[in-house]
Amino acid sequence: MKRTIGLLILTLAFTGTLMAQKEGQQTNTKGEPVVSDKQNAPVELKSGESITRGSAIAADAKVIALAEVLNDPAKYAGQTVIVDGVIVRSCKTEGCWMELGDKVGGRSVRVTFGDHAFFIPLNAAGLKAKAQGVFTTKTLSKEHVDHLINEDGAKFPIRNADGSVTEISFDATGVEMTKVG
Repeated sequence: MKRTIGLLILTLAFTGTLMAQKEGQQTNTKGEPVVSDKQNAPVELKSGESITRGSAIAADAKVIALAEVLNDPAKYAGQTVIVDGVIVRSCKTEGCWMELGDKVGGRSVRVTFGDHAFFIPLNAAGLKAKAQGVFTTKTLSKEHVDHLINEDGAKFPIRNADGSVTEISFDATGVEMTKVG
């Protein structure tokens, strides 16, 4: 009997510890535990050194100027294109998105990586990047926008009256990042 009670107490204590760990665990926008692995681990690159995340970028594909796409996003909607620029900011939680600008202080677009198909280093801001993917226009809920701003540092210059945001975004299948300077 004492042995059964002891096992019961031990089981309850172990279960309580696991539940406490799950309750305190940070979650992403999908409500899943935050991913922390070698993909989003901070990197120290030397000048000219590159890293790739996701699928390899087609070597022979034409690069479209980001400013050109932002001037007429409907022209490129649904087409696989390659754009390049500088990573202005990125997700600080798990590296699940980046904001790519044509230059520092220039126009930019938020780049996602499928449904969290891959991640970029948490310290990727400032790296030059080339991304292959598809432009889309979508509406983000107020809750999602608030999360992106408050927890990840995203910036949205215009919000809809209900707090949502209609954004031109880029869903990348692959990203190549290079240290310059």
